[in-house]
Amino acid sequence: MSHSFFKTLLLFATLPLLTASPALAYIGPGAGVGAIVVTVALVIGVLLLLVGLVWFPLKRMLKGKKSPEAATDSSSQKE
Repeated sequence: MSHSFFKTLLLFATLPLLTASPALAYIGPGAGVGAIVVTVALVIGVLLLLVGLVWFPLKRMLKGKKSPEAATDSSSQKE
């Protein structure tokens, strides 16, 4: 492919951006705040999902499981 082909392709790719008209759209203050809150809630939800899927199993694995004998010994000492 020649160099002129890429120039032509770049021209046709950027031409719609140069000729785009504004959207003339309006979002009210209530809908704007609602959109921001939903976005923040989504980010927090994803972070909590990662904590639940990564941190808690990792914490449990690092803590180690007690053997069943050790668990029954500690419960019999409390009585």
